Amino acid sequence: MELLISLSPIILMFVIFYFLLIRPQQKRQKQVRQMQADLQKGDGVVTIGGLHGSIHAIDEDTIVIQSSDGTKLTYDRSAVREVKQ
Repeated sequence: MELLISLSPIILMFVIFYFLLIRPQQKRQKQVRQMQADLQKGDGVVTIGGLHGSIHAIDEDTIVIQSSDGTKLTYDRSAVREVKQ
């Protein structure tokens, strides 16, 4: 019983650490993976590098983004930071 009482602060710190840091990060990663899986042709996107454009073509792991000046660049799906509405 004394061992449990002496370990309780460490256990409590781990539980707090899990709910404040680990769990929210896992939720964000899940949302990003879902957003990248739901990309469709014509969606406006912003890449991690800051390129704004629309999706011209989609492949299994890559996308072709057409910028506003007509330039077409190929990126990995994981390079998309957000989808513009």
